[in-house]
Amino acid sequence: MEEKSIRIYDSEKTFFSKITSTISKLLIPTKIGINGMIISIKRNNILKAFEALKEAKEQNKKDILSKKLDDAYALYLESIDKHIMDSIYKKVRNNTADEFEKEALSQYYMITHLKETNYTEYKYKKQIYLIGLDYQNVLSEKEKIIERYKKFYCAETETLYKGLLKHYSIKLADNISDAEKQDVFDKIFKTLEEYISNILPIKFELEPNDTYKEILEEFDNFDRFTVGKLDQNDVIEKNMILLGLSRKLFTHSLPLVVAEQCYAKLIEDARSLIVDTKILRKQEKAYSLLISIMEEYNAKLLSSKIYWEKPAQREAFKNFWSKYQDVSKLKDSNYEEYIKQKEILFIKNDLEKVYTNKNKYYKIIRFYKNRLVTLGVMRNLLNSYTSEGEYTKVGEHKKERKLKREAV
Repeated sequence: MEEKSIRIYDSEKTFFSKITSTISKLLIPTKIGINGMIISIKRNNILKAFEALKEAKEQNKKDILSKKLDDAYALYLESIDKHIMDSIYKKVRNNTADEFEKEALSQYYMITHLKETNYTEYKYKKQIYLIGLDYQNVLSEKEKIIERYKKFYCAETETLYKGLLKHYSIKLADNISDAEKQDVFDKIFKTLEEYISNILPIKFELEPNDTYKEILEEFDNFDRFTVGKLDQNDVIEKNMILLGLSRKLFTHSLPLVVAEQCYAKLIEDARSLIVDTKILRKQEKAYSLLISIMEEYNAKLLSSKIYWEKPAQREAFKNFWSKYQDVSKLKDSNYEEYIKQKEILFIKNDLEKVYTNKNKYYKIIRFYKNRLVTLGVMRNLLNSYTSEGEYTKVGEHKKERKLKREAV
């Protein structure tokens, strides 16, 4: 024993460290039990305050109950936060956590990391995360508790998601770089997807179908993209559907001017996909998607736009919209002609926009012109020049060289 006492042991493997680790593991379930009880009490308090506020009719009473709800809500979130640090963190550290707990802690640290760089985003995301974590626990409770909690959960998360989208909308209005704008766009689409995937189905359960009758078809279209691996074309189409749903769900949180920028982003993505894709089938699919985005952009957004920065833009759109309505009349009588004329109208309209930056968009300009030739609207002339009827004279020296080549 004297010889062994002078040996140096790894502190992780000593008898005392093993006992400490074992005791810690034994105490974790107790901690979870205590924290679970506290969360349950705080949850019950907040549900009572939430239901009382909904039933209140007098404004004075509403103000008092609203303050009571805010206080109960703060204590409720604090109890969930404490549960993460006291229980889940220790379980992960002692390697006794399951995959859900490991993922929960990982997400917790990712959100906490935002605190130093973007406090507003952190504030909304942390609340969404904490009550979402407890929602998973509530699903194992009695049916009556689940039903009560769902009403609170939907109402609170809707407010939080609206606040988060409003924050991103304000950020887009700032003078930020293109890379930062891209990041904000990605966050907007991700936030919309989270709400529509996780919260909207619960609202469908709680409220009559007639309430969401207008968006059920669009929701079903979106639901197709929640399963399986998505390619770039699928991602753009999914974002288009999300944006369409947002016009009905988040009209004020995602203002028209921001939605307009989001549509412009999707159109830009679809253009890039067309010119970057080498496989003809995928290019046709991307082109069909581009026409769909353009139609939705004009029909769902620009047609309802009231304020225009420049009167000339408003007049240009009125002219385009008049042509679109004329083309739409063909839909019932001659569907094939309707599809063709609609395609021509959208290509010509976008051609005018991309012509403002020929160097950047020369590939899509060439694609559009070839498409119009195929549709019989334009024709190819000598020297690969494409025109709608006007011929620009080629330099004499070029014509001489061409004649010499033909003579040879």
